[in-house]
Amino acid sequence: MARKSKSPSDMSLLINSNKGTLAYITEKTNSLNILNDIVRQTCPDLPQEVWHIANFNNNSVVIEVNSSVWSQRLQFERMKINQQLVEATQGKYSQIEIKVSPYRNKARVMPAQANVMSVPPTSYISEKTANELRSIAKNAPKGLKEKLEKLAQHANKPNSDQ
Repeated sequence: MARKSKSPSDMSLLINSNKGTLAYITEKTNSLNILNDIVRQTCPDLPQEVWHIANFNNNSVVIEVNSSVWSQRLQFERMKINQQLVEATQGKYSQIEIKVSPYRNKARVMPAQANVMSVPPTSYISEKTANELRSIAKNAPKGLKEKLEKLAQHANKPNSDQ
């Protein structure tokens, strides 16, 4: 079987082409960098950690911020940012949506299991507290009286759980 000679194709043509997934990703990345620069130049007082570009939809860009205060700050400059974005992307992205995501950067903290188990549960009250509850129950309405007396009974059970 004869061997077919084939010259290698230049992979840089894939990056520079106008079609395909790689070209689309390159275009989105360039638009993202442009928008980051526009927002930084328009709002230099806006800290980098309080906002980020969340998504690109059809012709709009979604910017997420940590709080409504920063959202309001971006709202004031929205038209200016939008005009610069339209010019820079030749009209590809023409709308800006600003969304508030307050827990975006927060890590969820789970309580340590060892600390929770190290404290023994106490389900009893002191005799003094029980006597005060009984004295209050004497003048209380019927439903409250029953509940206070039931609560006062816990004073008699300090060793029952252990």
